[in-house]
Amino acid sequence: MTAHSEGRANRFLIWALTIAGLVVIYAPPLYLLAVSFNPALQPGLPNLSDITLKWYAALPQDRALVAALQQSAIIATLTAVLATLLSLAAALAYFELHRNRTAWFLTVILPMFVPGVIQGLALSTVFTRIGIKASMLTVTAGHLLWAMPFAFIVILTSFAAVKPSYLMAAADLGASRWRQFRDVTLPLIRPGLVSAFIFSFLLSLNEFTRSFYLAGRQNTLPVVLFGKMNAGASPTIYAMSGAIFMLSVALVFLIALKLAARGKPNG
Repeated sequence: MTAHSEGRANRFLIWALTIAGLVVIYAPPLYLLAVSFNPALQPGLPNLSDITLKWYAALPQDRALVAALQQSAIIATLTAVLATLLSLAAALAYFELHRNRTAWFLTVILPMFVPGVIQGLALSTVFTRIGIKASMLTVTAGHLLWAMPFAFIVILTSFAAVKPSYLMAAADLGASRWRQFRDVTLPLIRPGLVSAFIFSFLLSLNEFTRSFYLAGRQNTLPVVLFGKMNAGASPTIYAMSGAIFMLSVALVFLIALKLAARGKPNG
């Protein structure tokens, strides 16, 4: 086999494995999205002539789903704000450190590797022992531990746009550390902050395991969807899942546009 033929075979194998992986990843949510437009009560792919939006129109009447969505949106927003701010502080601390950067980095991202069931159960036990009742705040605490490592990595990566020469030039012009951060660093890392906020929001909105252990009387959307599935699937479940999937795709697409705009040369 010639080198050219071997290279073509390797490329074919790589593309085949990539496409197979993408099918495995995207087929289930795309199937669920298609089911959400099915007028029949049983899940199945609709004919093009039968596609309907009536289950989406019926969503506002499902009070349990709407209340759970509102609860999840509040928790996700609070989680995203806290995760972005704390991760920014952690990233700034990382660059201030010199000898212990690796230890600090590993400390911040450690919760990423803790299984959700263990983290949720551990937090629930601790909160119960110290007398804190399950509520929106306990869920936010669990989601914050989950989202913050991802936000930290995203923000840390965005600091690549901040060249030391920019800060040195600002210092030569008499700018204080705060002015350097506000006028130089912050505008350059703003796309990273936006991306970290969106990722944290989506991670919280779709989190089930930690919510299951930490939710109070008003459960989050994934917990309510899980309960409704066990009680018998309702068409509105597929509509809500489809809406969340489309929202997630739209937000990730927004991140991609932000990153693409950032990568384009000015002028």
